[in-house]
Amino acid sequence: MVPDLSHFPRLPLGLWPTPLEEAPRLGEALGRRVLVKRDDINGLGGGGNKLRKLEFLLGQAREDGVATVITFGALQTNHGRQTAAAAAKLGMRCILVLTASVPRNGVAYRESGNVVLDHLFGAEVHVCESAGEAGELTDSLVAAETAAGRETMVIPMGGSAGLGALGYVAAAAELDAQLGELGITRARVVAPLGSAGTAAGLVVGAAGLDWLLDLPSVFRPADQARQRLMELVAETAELLGVDSPSMERVMVSDRALGEGYGVPTPQVWEALALFARTEGIILDPVYTGKAAAHLLAGGDGDSELPVVFIHTGGSPGLFAYQPELAAALGVDS
Repeated sequence: MVPDLSHFPRLPLGLWPTPLEEAPRLGEALGRRVLVKRDDINGLGGGGNKLRKLEFLLGQAREDGVATVITFGALQTNHGRQTAAAAAKLGMRCILVLTASVPRNGVAYRESGNVVLDHLFGAEVHVCESAGEAGELTDSLVAAETAAGRETMVIPMGGSAGLGALGYVAAAAELDAQLGELGITRARVVAPLGSAGTAAGLVVGAAGLDWLLDLPSVFRPADQARQRLMELVAETAELLGVDSPSMERVMVSDRALGEGYGVPTPQVWEALALFARTEGIILDPVYTGKAAAHLLAGGDGDSELPVVFIHTGGSPGLFAYQPELAAALGVDS
């Protein structure tokens, strides 16, 4: 049974439903049926999974009379870019407090990709060197906005709160309907597990469905990632007034995490090349690239199940890794 979301304020930001595409050449390479859920092409601000969350988060903000939204992320945050785009569309002020937490430097990482788009969408961008500095700055920014008479909403990293996770509760129902049209009732659904909002929404939305949720962590070690996911699943279920679903059909792995968040592995570049050269699909090296590397490694779940790969977007961030990508492809940069 699909939870009722109608009583939550929601703003239309994306183009729904996003396509569910067969990927026959990729499937041939992997030896199984593969479909790709294209949340990377959902319209606003270069697309991506955060728009589904922002429809509910900014819907509540609009109802509460919010004039300024403040949110966080790493320097190349996709969430920050999509929040800036959504705020521009809605006429809200957007302040991004970014932390240089990923061990990357150079012009490409510091000035291209999502960073330049943040400025293009008119966000006020602050770059901090530590989480502590970011927290102190946020307190001062909220105080300044309040003093200026502007109601302010602080959105957590990735939009990953129970309210934001409702976006992927809705997405699970959307995907179930699309699979039903294809006669698919059982599937292995693969999606990157970062700040956990997308994954939590899928877990709650897929309750009662015959899906194996395969969630490669791209942000934390597997035990920490699973713990955070369970906390957010419980928060989302409580918000909806439903029982927290079983995690029995949920797999969390960190085998594609490598050295940590935002640090690509050689397998990531192989996965990006395979998706691009079989289906013309662009992945990013932080989220979808690591989820794809996990998929290519195989070994998880029923090999007879069709795979649904949820493409959560992030392609602008690929350009921040241009020197590494060029080296992996053997291209002079």
